[in-house]
Amino acid sequence: MSFNLRNISMFAIMGFMFIAVGEFNSWSTALFILNFCLISAIMSMGVNIQWGYAGLLNVGIMGFVALGGMAATLVSIPPVQGAIEAGGSGIVFSAFLTAISIGAIYFAYKMLRGGTRKLVITAISIVSFFVIRHFFDPAVEAIEAYDSAGTGNLGGLNMPIMFGWILGGILAAGAAWMVGKISLGLRSDYLAIATLGISEIIIAVLKNEDWLTRGVKNVNGLPRPVTVPYEVEIQQSAYWIDLAERWNISVVDLSSIVVKLSYAALFAVVLLIILYLSEKALNSPWGRMMRAIRDNETAAEAMGKDVTGRHLQVFILGSAVVGVAGAMLTTLDGLFTPTAYQPLRYTFLIWVMVIVGGSGNNWGAVLGGFVVGFFWIQAEPIGLWAMDVITSGMAEDSDLRTHLLKSAAHMRLMMMGVILLLVLRFTPKGLIPEK
Repeated sequence: MSFNLRNISMFAIMGFMFIAVGEFNSWSTALFILNFCLISAIMSMGVNIQWGYAGLLNVGIMGFVALGGMAATLVSIPPVQGAIEAGGSGIVFSAFLTAISIGAIYFAYKMLRGGTRKLVITAISIVSFFVIRHFFDPAVEAIEAYDSAGTGNLGGLNMPIMFGWILGGILAAGAAWMVGKISLGLRSDYLAIATLGISEIIIAVLKNEDWLTRGVKNVNGLPRPVTVPYEVEIQQSAYWIDLAERWNISVVDLSSIVVKLSYAALFAVVLLIILYLSEKALNSPWGRMMRAIRDNETAAEAMGKDVTGRHLQVFILGSAVVGVAGAMLTTLDGLFTPTAYQPLRYTFLIWVMVIVGGSGNNWGAVLGGFVVGFFWIQAEPIGLWAMDVITSGMAEDSDLRTHLLKSAAHMRLMMMGVILLLVLRFTPKGLIPEK
C-alpha cells in the first residue's frame, strides 16, 4: 500500500467515526463496534487471500467461521465427567473404527483396479457404516441423556480459549483441504457449489449433534482470554473505583470500557500479525506467482506452475484465517450459538467487505471490514434518526410516521446495498484498489 494522503484519510475518517459514536452515544458502544470491525477485517483478509490472490470463489464462509467457533468452545469448556463415563468410550471406539475404515478404503483404492476396486470399496463402506453406528448410536444416546437440561454433551478440554483460535484455524484448514482436493481444478462454479454444500453440512452437524456442541441448546458462559478481566473484578477493585471517581464516571461503565479495550488490544495484535504476514506473502515471489495464476492460468501452467496445487494452498490459508476469526468472534460473544451462523451475516457481508475495500489489496480488505462492519451495526440507529427527521413534520399519531419508524430496523440491508452500489459506481476496484 502506498501511504498517500487519500488512503490515510480514509482510515482517519473511520477513526473519527468511532470517536463520534463514543461522544454522542457511549464509549462502550464504540468499543463494541471496534471489536466487531477488527474481527470482520480478519475475516475479510481471509476471503481476500482466496479471491484477491487467486480468484477462488468461496461462498461457504459461514461453515469455516462455525468450525472456528466450535473449536473455541470445545477447547475452553470443562469436560462433563458423567457424560464421558456414560458414552465416551463408545465415541472413542467409533472414531477408531472410522479411522480403520478410511485406511481400508485407501488401501483398496491403491492396490486394486477396475470393477474389483469399486466393489470392494462399496462393500467396505456399507459394512463400516453399520458397524460404526452399532457402537456410535448407543453412546450418543447415553451422553445426551445425562443431565440433558444442563449439559447433555461431552464438554471440552478446559484449556485457555486462545488455544481454540489455533484449533479453529486448523479445523477450517482441514475442511478446506477436503473441499479443495475434490473441487479445485474444475470450473469456479463447482468450487462455489462445493463450499456452499460443505458449509451447510457443517452447520447441520453443529445444530443436530447435541453430544458434541449441545446443538440448538447453545453453550453459554465461555471463559475469556487470560488478558481480559471480568467486570466484577474491576468493580470490586479499589484502584478502579478510585479511578472512576476521579474521572467522574460510574465504575460499571468503566469496567465495560476496560474489558472491551482489552479485547480490542488482543484482536488488534492478531490483525496486525495476519496483515504483516499477508503483506510479506503478497509481495514475495509466491505472491507474484499467485497473481499470475489468477490472471492467466493457461500461461502460468505453460511456465511449469502447479496451478491446482497452488490453488489448494491458498484456499487452505484463507480458510484458516477465517477459522481463526470465527473462534475470536465466539470468544467475544462468550457463547456458541449454531443457529446464528446464517449466510447473510457471514457470506454476503464478508464478500461486501472485500469488494468495498478492494479485492487483492490487504489494506483494502481491512478498510472494507471496518467500513461495512461499522455500518452493519450502526445502520439501525442511523435509520431511526433518518426516519425521525423525515417524519418530523407529521402528526404524532400518523400511521405513515409509525410505519416508517418501525421500518427503521430494515435499513441495514438497504444501507449495505447503497454502500456497495456507490463504491462500484465511483471506485469499481474498491476504496483501496490493488496496485
